[in-house]
Amino acid sequence: MQRLKTRQIDRLIEDILLLKESRNAVILAHNYQIGEIQDIADYTGDSLKLSRQAAETDADVIVFCGVNFMAETASILCPEKTVLIPEPEAGCSLADTININQLKAWKKKYPDAVVVSYINTTADVKAESDYCCTSTNALKVINAIPLDKEILFLPDVFLGTYLEATTGRKLHLWPGECHVHAGIRPSLVNTIRQQHPDAEFLIHPECGCLTPSMYYLANGDISPKGTHILSTEGMIRYAKESCADCFVIATEVGILYRMKKDNPEKTFLPVNPDAVCEYMKKITLDKVHRSLDEMIYQVKVPEDTASKARRSIDRMLELA
Repeated sequence: MQRLKTRQIDRLIEDILLLKESRNAVILAHNYQIGEIQDIADYTGDSLKLSRQAAETDADVIVFCGVNFMAETASILCPEKTVLIPEPEAGCSLADTININQLKAWKKKYPDAVVVSYINTTADVKAESDYCCTSTNALKVINAIPLDKEILFLPDVFLGTYLEATTGRKLHLWPGECHVHAGIRPSLVNTIRQQHPDAEFLIHPECGCLTPSMYYLANGDISPKGTHILSTEGMIRYAKESCADCFVIATEVGILYRMKKDNPEKTFLPVNPDAVCEYMKKITLDKVHRSLDEMIYQVKVPEDTASKARRSIDRMLELA
């Protein structure tokens, strides 16, 4: 039975690769995708890396294995290309914490403020923003804004708090959070670090444990040795370059697949094994095959929205 299933998967992958070639398509996969999707992707990475790949590709079709806002970003950057998402219900709990009307109302309260939107936002929200950013380059974006300017940062409160502490600037923060990262609590961190005191500790700045961890670091309750606040791509790079052989990872568990694949001799331990984004996991090999075969589901951002959103994304890429 297992052998039959393996043959079926191999045949499905072969068909996907043939369809990809015939469509002149490129497959982009986020680090949180299931392993089978990461394996067939032309490029795997975080939001910033995949945004760059979308902007640079000469393919006619982009199959985006991620969530909706990522496919929207690809459409904004590549309006002449066909962008497909294999699962149209792949949403984002963080992006859903703010909509365009809420942002417009917030801007009215601070009419002279600069709006910085994390990439986990809809195209409409990006269109009302001055800058877009990812966790990789958020610090550069904040530092590029004049000190006399107020900043509205949205929607992730944990990343915003990290930026406040790192830059020393007071930001107006939207109280949004990713439901997966919010579940990574300090108690879980303390338990696993006590069990593995010599492990390197890698934290994504969306995590709910971030603010308490920064407090503990400042007060000496957590040793700064071996503690690193990094984007998902930063985590992968650090794990490759580090001489350590054990890592405690505070982010969505999909990243562990690539880490283990790249570093089979090293050990990677999730702070919370249940930190799973069900939206990311909606995409399967069958859905990628159907998407390429039937050319569904196309993501197309209207040009009036895309042209406004493109300015904030271009500023992000310029600072990358």
